Amino acid sequence: MVASLASFNLVAQPEYSDWSTPVNLGPVINTGYNDQHPALSKDGLSLYFTSSRPGGFGADDLWVSQRASTDDPWGPPQNLGPVINTGAVEFSPAFSRDGHWLFFHSDRPGGFGGLDIWTSYREHVHDDFGWQPPVNLGPGVNSPFDDAGPTFFQDDQTGIVTLYFTSLNRPGGLGDWDIYASMLGPDGTFGAASLVAELSAPGNANTGRDTRTAIRHDGLEIFFTSNRPGGIGSGDLWVSTRATTLDAWSVPVNVGPSVNTSFFDGAPALSSDGETLFFYSNRPGGFGANDLYMSTRHKVHGNEDPGASGANTVSQ
Repeated sequence: MVASLASFNLVAQPEYSDWSTPVNLGPVINTGYNDQHPALSKDGLSLYFTSSRPGGFGADDLWVSQRASTDDPWGPPQNLGPVINTGAVEFSPAFSRDGHWLFFHSDRPGGFGGLDIWTSYREHVHDDFGWQPPVNLGPGVNSPFDDAGPTFFQDDQTGIVTLYFTSLNRPGGLGDWDIYASMLGPDGTFGAASLVAELSAPGNANTGRDTRTAIRHDGLEIFFTSNRPGGIGSGDLWVSTRATTLDAWSVPVNVGPSVNTSFFDGAPALSSDGETLFFYSNRPGGFGANDLYMSTRHKVHGNEDPGASGANTVSQ
């Protein structure tokens, strides 16, 4: 049952500091190839990403790097193997909050056209190689057009499950790639997707491309990639907030020069606590074409002056 607006308004909205200067994840993770589109497990011990490096099954595969604790360095990435990866494209991994489900997009056979979104289940949430054969999410999400970049959100207050994703030139869109949302129905399938108009910019491939999203666990802050006017580079990270999960998203704001550069910065992924941001960039100083980077922030507590600490200027 959907909770009342009154109960939602009792939830205090967190304030955060500015994002720190991004750090390249280094040569254990990054290579001379494209390393991009990260996803972090809830416990922070598994980093999934897309890579075109040698040793895979297709042009782009899903890989995982593991670490023993959040204080340890990332280990050498391993290919997720032939249950997940094929000779086609496997891209943009994302987890369900409970860690049992993996979502990604692929142009493998058996879809509805172009890129489709697929999902795989695992029984044990710490087994990165226990994924079952992927299943297509069906016609509520997928279309004859390209459907990609899934983000899974389960609302703890309403119980509603929403899949955010991006779609190219789907009828009814505003730009090039636009952001859509589909809700999980009682029958276990995702319903017809709707355009998220407040996150989608009008335009073309040069001015209206809105892609890969990342949503904070409480559903009140969403990051995404866009080349809309007002950016810094050819693609930037943008952020939008809302007062409750029943409200529309606010007008998106550029995350700013602490993260974005005059190059391409995109495909955000958030840690479970919302204080670490992973993304990829082709900025100078990396190891290849696209590299993975990390930035952090912290919650502003007590009498700490948000302005003095460089607090995020986006309204929370």
